[in-house]
Amino acid sequence: MSLAKVFSVSARVRPYGSTGMLVRYASAGQEGKVSKVYPPTSPGYKYVNAEDPDMSMREMTNRAATTLFWTELARGFAVTLAHIFKEPATINYPFEKGPLSPRFRGEHALRRYPSGEERCIACKLCEAICPAQAITIEAEERRDGSRRTTRYDIDMTKCIYCGFCQEACPVDAIVEGPNFEFSTETHEELLYNKEKLLSNGDKWESEIASNIRADHLYR
Repeated sequence: MSLAKVFSVSARVRPYGSTGMLVRYASAGQEGKVSKVYPPTSPGYKYVNAEDPDMSMREMTNRAATTLFWTELARGFAVTLAHIFKEPATINYPFEKGPLSPRFRGEHALRRYPSGEERCIACKLCEAICPAQAITIEAEERRDGSRRTTRYDIDMTKCIYCGFCQEACPVDAIVEGPNFEFSTETHEELLYNKEKLLSNGDKWESEIASNIRADHLYR
């Protein structure tokens, strides 16, 4: 049966049963016969209209039982009881802490090379890409011709923890480390300068290096 014939103006197409099967009634000379057109699960087709309820005895009995005996409420109550009597899955924070992904974006840090030299080369790519404009950098050239920052500030109250600064950095200098416990009582404590960021890097270097190694295949 061609699609042109199936969807012709003379054809009467409507849903049939709870399965949503579309049926096409035959012409007047073949009254009472129907031919299935296609199921709604066929590729490229999706039936979006309201379907007629299945009038089979089994389906009508199920609908009546659902209405009379509130079976949804009973099933929900059973799930609640199972959670009550099961051993709790929560952890005892702060004495217990769950695992963190290597891609976790926490408190920012500036890293150093193993020699102790700071990694940041003052390219200002992180400052340029930051959508919140939370990073401010000032730089100068050293006697040996290398560029290093004289000022590296991050307003943590502006930061949206998108990770763009870390992705843009060509030398893995600015990173978002694994620390998520850095709440403060004042706004000023969340205005990080270069010394604070380098201190974070020194404190979390082993965890940061491990996370970068674990994630190197996806970078």
